[in-house]
Amino acid sequence: MLALAGCATTGDAGAGDGGENGQCDAAAGQRFVGSKASADVGQQLLRATGAKQLRWGPPNSAMTMDFRQDRLTVSYDAAMTIDRVSCG
Repeated sequence: MLALAGCATTGDAGAGDGGENGQCDAAAGQRFVGSKASADVGQQLLRATGAKQLRWGPPNSAMTMDFRQDRLTVSYDAAMTIDRVSCG
């Protein structure tokens, strides 16, 4: 099984299609829903959404409810298929 980092960051956040100044734009990441979760897809999501930080949401796991406008949260199921992309 593929191991994903809990959170990932990128030095060029905001340089892609997403938000400015590291502000997350979840709409730009919706095209990844249905894709397999991987480190490479995670980097693509960061570039697309402009987020500074990526948080993976494995199935049946608890996550904090704090909101960060620069963080992208990507949830996936037991088959490693991305089922939700949201900011916060």
